[in-house]
Amino acid sequence: MRALGRAAAVLAAVVGLAATAPAQAEITIDITGGNFQPMPIAIPAFSGADAQLGAQIADVVTADLKRSGLFATLDPASFIDRNVNPNVMPNFQNWRVINAQALVTGAVSRTGDGRVQADFRLWDVFAGQQLTGQQFFTPEANWRRVAHIIADAIYERLTGEKGYFDTRIVFVDETGPKNRRVKRLAIMDQDGANVRYLTRGDDLVITPRFSPSTQDVTYMSFGQDNPRVYLLDIESGQRQIVGNFQGMTFAPRFSPDGSRVVMSLEAGGNANIYTMDIASRQTARLTDTAAIDTSPSYSPDGSQIVFESDRGGTQQLYVMGAGAAGPTASPSARAAIRRRCGRRAAI
Repeated sequence: MRALGRAAAVLAAVVGLAATAPAQAEITIDITGGNFQPMPIAIPAFSGADAQLGAQIADVVTADLKRSGLFATLDPASFIDRNVNPNVMPNFQNWRVINAQALVTGAVSRTGDGRVQADFRLWDVFAGQQLTGQQFFTPEANWRRVAHIIADAIYERLTGEKGYFDTRIVFVDETGPKNRRVKRLAIMDQDGANVRYLTRGDDLVITPRFSPSTQDVTYMSFGQDNPRVYLLDIESGQRQIVGNFQGMTFAPRFSPDGSRVVMSLEAGGNANIYTMDIASRQTARLTDTAAIDTSPSYSPDGSQIVFESDRGGTQQLYVMGAGAAGPTASPSARAAIRRRCGRRAAI
């Protein structure tokens, strides 16, 4: 009670000081937007015999660039020229009138073997010159990917940065009633199209991660036995256990070159860090403590591994050599932080 009374007295004194303090002038902070203006770009429907497919490709390219926030795609209703041949120099004045700074023209046709041929050109409207152009041949089923690749080429030429539209996302899809939820591993294009399920939903799956080649996925599955880390080939659907240990494996991550997987293994109340060479399936133990070592991840060059551990009494980040050199603490996380923009994402 004395401590409470003392605290109340201090609080009362602070309130009293605040009440008797002279009034301060009100401070107003105005937050304004930047001066960035998205680049106006015109993308007419691709010409050719298949008008529907040409319009679809142009629509996907338009949607990709618009979502980036860096481009203002112009309304096709404002176009003076509608049917534009990519192999003919555009009438740039007709595009300057509607304030287009960049112009994309394209054409779609079919080859004798049934494939789709797609051509595009990117033009600088004010300079009156071509900036880039490419030609693609693909099965018709892959037309959306061609559209994403075209958007990537346009994005890179106009911004100087690699595009990200031809990427996929691996995620856990959850459906069903609350008392019988089904979780399936799935992949889709970055714009949400082409959803494909990789597992049937028989077991609970979490934490999917792409390999650097994007051909494989690691994930954690809660099956009949202990939860385990699996490696799944996306195209074939074949899966294998990553290290057939007598315990629970979790938190998998690929090495930058995709040759190894690092993970945690829980056994006897402790968790330690292990790696497995994918080709030989040889495993190696990297830590051996009575603590909980988890969430390992490789540095971008693959020479180090950062992980979380309570070996010091509290949760801290530690860094060690990928060859199991002694870990060092990194309480500020400065030794662990790396930032890199990849071409694949995982949720």
